[in-house]
Amino acid sequence: MPTYALRRASIDDADALVRHRIRMFEDMGRMSDPGVDVDRLTAEYREWLDRVMANDTYVSWVVEDQDAGATRTIVAGGGATIIPWPPGPTYPGSRLAFVYNVYTEPEHRGQGLARRVMTAVHEYCREHGIRSIALNASEFGQPLYEAMGYVVTPSPMMFLALR
Repeated sequence: MPTYALRRASIDDADALVRHRIRMFEDMGRMSDPGVDVDRLTAEYREWLDRVMANDTYVSWVVEDQDAGATRTIVAGGGATIIPWPPGPTYPGSRLAFVYNVYTEPEHRGQGLARRVMTAVHEYCREHGIRSIALNASEFGQPLYEAMGYVVTPSPMMFLALR
């Protein structure tokens, strides 16, 4: 059984964070959508990480396989963007943590690694007075999130991609 260690991610972990984001979208079948440019997405996400990790707008954690030798391999991770958010009937406070990029390499799934990442997000939010957390769940992640107390909201989030 592998030994795992959770730690706060830094910009030095960008390669793994980018790889996991791309793989997450692949697992969801989104990378074959018309117009998806993997190279552009990779470059833009890396630039985004440089900006938002520098000022803690995006906070992230990674899980390393401690048995992978001297170059410990990042096998899971995830994070949240911390944004100003007005209080509402079901979300108190003035900031919201929006979770995404929770991903575990297939050969390490079933070990509770995503739960460890989510627990770190929850602890960070408690320590920083963030009282509301939101996320969009994939079909793979929804059972975990529901087991942790997340509920599907009655008002759907909608998106518009401006060109």
